[in-house]
Amino acid sequence: MKKIILFACSLAIFSQACNGVLDEEVVSSVTPEYYQTTTGFEDAVKASYEPLRTWYGTQRGFTLTVFGTDTYTKGADGDYKYVNDYTPNLNSQVDYIRDLWNDFYRAINTTNTVIDRAPSIPLDEALKAIRVGEARFLRAHYYFVLVQTYGPLHLALKETTEVQTTASRSPVKDVYDVIVSDLESAIAVLPVKPNDYGRASKPAAEHLLAKVLLTRASIPEAAKPDDNQRTADLAKGVIANYGLALLPNFAAVFDQGNQQHSEVVWAVQYTQDLITNGTGNSGHLYFLMEYDAGHKGTQRDIANGRPFKRFKPTLYTLDLFDRTKDSRYNGSFKQVFYANNPATLAPGMKLGDTAIWVAPTNISAEFKATKNYEIIDRAAVLTPGNYRYFPSLSKFLDPLRPSVQHEPGSRDFMVARLAETYLIAAEALYKVGNIDEAVQHINAVRRRAAMPGKELEMEITADQLNMDFILDERARELLGEMDRWFDLVRTGTLVERVKKYNPDGAPNIQPFHVLRPIPNDQIDRTEGGVASFPQNPGY
Repeated sequence: MKKIILFACSLAIFSQACNGVLDEEVVSSVTPEYYQTTTGFEDAVKASYEPLRTWYGTQRGFTLTVFGTDTYTKGADGDYKYVNDYTPNLNSQVDYIRDLWNDFYRAINTTNTVIDRAPSIPLDEALKAIRVGEARFLRAHYYFVLVQTYGPLHLALKETTEVQTTASRSPVKDVYDVIVSDLESAIAVLPVKPNDYGRASKPAAEHLLAKVLLTRASIPEAAKPDDNQRTADLAKGVIANYGLALLPNFAAVFDQGNQQHSEVVWAVQYTQDLITNGTGNSGHLYFLMEYDAGHKGTQRDIANGRPFKRFKPTLYTLDLFDRTKDSRYNGSFKQVFYANNPATLAPGMKLGDTAIWVAPTNISAEFKATKNYEIIDRAAVLTPGNYRYFPSLSKFLDPLRPSVQHEPGSRDFMVARLAETYLIAAEALYKVGNIDEAVQHINAVRRRAAMPGKELEMEITADQLNMDFILDERARELLGEMDRWFDLVRTGTLVERVKKYNPDGAPNIQPFHVLRPIPNDQIDRTEGGVASFPQNPGY
């Protein structure tokens, strides 16, 4: 199946600009009437996907979801350390906070255009229903990210065709009602396997609805009594009904040569086409330590990546894994760099020898267990205490980039994968008191993560299961995958866990940090200002 190829352009707030995406033909200088045509309508649907690329696999997305949690703190470089440290610089004028708001409301207006104009479009009714289902799925997705990030929102459910200066913040309950309604409508019409890989599907919508209901269940003013049970039922249905399956090997999930595998529920598409890839998936940049300067025998290359040193795993993260039986430490982290620079080899070192070994936290035990004493002795043995040196997350490495300095990566970003579906089911089952079945779902993920022959040792029993364990398991499995800040907010543990595990964020984090500030320009451009569109408390 073809991928959806998305251009860095979409339907603007006044319905002025769009392009074709499947045939890679750029359409420009169009009028609103274009979207009354069948071709224009299809292009508007495709344009509804484009803003996903402003979030997934971007420094903005990682900064607002991974940084400042229990799993990741600040590395050596980067301009957004205050997001991790929760200082007053984390305020309503931060560009990432402003641009997320603006880009996703732009996206919502595009989906509204599709939904509003669909009745008059001359298109096969069954296909039209699917396209509207895609728009509702995407609108729900955009609102879900926004409501988790900012709290009460302005609900815009009709196409905007002229300047509006009035806005208000609807209660979180009302926003979730819209999200749930959109997803229920989408589930009713979306196909199990779309003709074009990357479009919204029925299992993707069910996975997202399960996650939405799990989140809503944690909000007293919005929760419905059956939210957790519905979450469990939806997640179990995704696992059982669509031929999806966990890959046998954890590391294989992130094999760039096999991105359309059985564990992918839904992914945002990127491409090696330099014309259509835009800023690409740049996740390969931010989680890498400095391996290319000041070390004998090393230099920057494509395979090892361009190290921006932005995000460093906390000691909590490095201690999460039992490295004697859990493959996810080695499957998640790059710890060894081999000599690739003939000009700077250490005495006795050859090309291909170990040049750098990044030790985990219990360095003495690991060092004593190392069989290659001579190689390690010649290498730089680094510990994770330095902001420049730390085990590098390997999930987003992109050796297919055309050059060492090239930033726009081509790796797809998995927004929903089946291992998380299992963990969503486990959390919901735990919350409704079905502990044994919750354990079964946790153990399915842990058995897959086991080193060969260690499957039974990786299983847990009912007495070991609690919310801390669930959060730890989500960290082990989904590390860096743009879930963590939302996970901690959902479970009411953000402040507690940052104080406990993130020494840089601990001194400053406050209860109000469970929401981001409303962008200042949104308040300024609203008639009545802060009285009509109030700022979140604390900012």
